[in-house]
Amino acid sequence: MAKYGEGDKRWIVEDRPDGANVHNWHWAETDCLDWARNLLTTLLADKPILSGEGNLFIQTTKVEKVEGEAYVNVRKGKIIPGYEISLTLGWAGEAQDAAGNSLLKAEGLVEIPYIADENADEDPDVRVTLKDEGPIGKRLKEAFLAKGKAFVLEQVRVFVAAMAKGGPAKEELEVKKVNAANAAKKAAAAAPAPAVVAAAAPVKKEEVKKEKKKEGFKTIRMSEKFSCRARDMYEILMDENRWKGFTQSNARISKEVGGEFSIFDGSVTGRNVELEEGKLIVQKWRFGSWPDGIQSTVRLVLDEPEPGVTVVKLTHTEVPEEDRYGNSTVVENTERGWRDLIFHKIRAVFGFGI
Repeated sequence: MAKYGEGDKRWIVEDRPDGANVHNWHWAETDCLDWARNLLTTLLADKPILSGEGNLFIQTTKVEKVEGEAYVNVRKGKIIPGYEISLTLGWAGEAQDAAGNSLLKAEGLVEIPYIADENADEDPDVRVTLKDEGPIGKRLKEAFLAKGKAFVLEQVRVFVAAMAKGGPAKEELEVKKVNAANAAKKAAAAAPAPAVVAAAAPVKKEEVKKEKKKEGFKTIRMSEKFSCRARDMYEILMDENRWKGFTQSNARISKEVGGEFSIFDGSVTGRNVELEEGKLIVQKWRFGSWPDGIQSTVRLVLDEPEPGVTVVKLTHTEVPEEDRYGNSTVVENTERGWRDLIFHKIRAVFGFGI
């Protein structure tokens, strides 16, 4: 690139006296290691894994360390996350006899040596150790491998998804996006009205654009089976306290048609369109990272083919292929969120597995 004052001016980026990085033309890098450490601690520390099943009690304890590097680069609104970290998490277990007497209390570690952006679409290697390797200790370790490993991997996926959205730089990007949109609206309002004849051609172009935009949407379909009554599943999906319990995040949910909801700490918002207790939930869903004005439709049909067995059929339509930052993993992340952060969590927390 030529220096300012030299060469072809079309290729020159002038240094501004106010230091502003206009439209993020230059690389803007945000160090995310402390943010990553805090998020992983929130996701993983002091979480119950088993609460008496097989007379075993297991939980994670504290995140011992998160080391390496994590950052987010932003250029012209595009998010490019980078991270290579290792994680060590403590866990503790207790085995009791049928009378509730303690047989063994032991502590162990979960080590993930390599969580990296280059392997964002793969689960990392997880190593589980326990200080007591006797017969009872072996039972505890096997139980953690069966239940706890899946939980740890779910939380790592949440971290990876958060990095893909911009990590701590996400809010800054959203503010810039809103400011840019407001500036565009003001400019449009201040512009003189075009002549009637001149306006005819642009109207057709706008219609064509809207039709093309619809091509960038997908539909997600899933079917999940649970060992519970349909009315119980309906209550879990529509009760904010139960949402808070199995997602470990804040939620506000109206149980009325037309009422609004906010889940996953406000990451998802929407309203109820149609509700039939124990049978049907239809809602408008919107993620905060989606382009302005886009709403999807969630349809959950609850079927109970036999008492105590409920089949949930999900149809999630009008899911955009890209978010407002140009990331093309929206459909994949949304499908994974339904599977890992909602359906699997319900099974794990409420014991509805089949």
